[in-house]
Amino acid sequence: MSMDWTPEEVAATVAAYLKMLTMELTGQAYNKSEHRRALHHLLRGRSDGAIEFKHCNISAVMIELGFPHIPGYKQRRNFQRQALFEEVTRQIAARPQLDDAARMAVELPAEAPLIERFDAVRVEPPPLELKVRAQDGAYRPSVLSQRDYLAREARNQSLGLAGEEFVVQYERWRLTQRGHEGLADRVEHTSRIRGDGAGYDVLSFEENGHERFIEVKTTAYAKETPFFISDGELSFANSHELEFRLYRVFEFRSVPRLFELRGRPDNHCRLDPTTYRASFS
Repeated sequence: MSMDWTPEEVAATVAAYLKMLTMELTGQAYNKSEHRRALHHLLRGRSDGAIEFKHCNISAVMIELGFPHIPGYKQRRNFQRQALFEEVTRQIAARPQLDDAARMAVELPAEAPLIERFDAVRVEPPPLELKVRAQDGAYRPSVLSQRDYLAREARNQSLGLAGEEFVVQYERWRLTQRGHEGLADRVEHTSRIRGDGAGYDVLSFEENGHERFIEVKTTAYAKETPFFISDGELSFANSHELEFRLYRVFEFRSVPRLFELRGRPDNHCRLDPTTYRASFS
């Protein structure tokens, strides 16, 4: 049976994580293994796997707080929420440089990359997790509304436009690869031509010529990063269920990829009914 983590162990592990995250957001090189080895001197014989699992717990906290998380530490939610949230938020408050780094990272402008082949771009979407959370799962951190850098990134018009241009390229490539050059020529960047009120960003086509209405959501961060959908977008998706596609473009600033959600978003994601923050866990 594993021993519970002491407050001192949790504090040391959170501090190491936030240091690495700050370096990640500011573009500084760092080595996860070196940071993990340094932690061994502060912990009570914890294995590498246990330390990595705790870092994944911290990733889940960061996402709920509206922060980016460290790539490679995929969020895991089976943790004592209140204790870990309180330690993370305490340390964030003492690290103004992390706030500065997160704000600058999510507000950076972006350009759509030029890609000749999109064979490896499309991946499967994350599964919707239906697990019951821990007993203190009702705990909600009070700072959640004060810091939401993922929401700020969603308002980054340059990043959003670049992601839409990337999808336009992908759709033209997809149709051309299937021998439908005429349809590829008709792919339209709707939000640029008609504005944001259409309910979707890109007009494309199925191979039989039927319309495909694509809403694009772009992030520089991981596949599981929550996204935001407006009332108008949700209403359009629900009323055009057969034609609607949501393309989630992720890791845009490194190796951009995407996955597709067909039809109603609530068939794929858990929607916060107040903000329509869509997540997979």
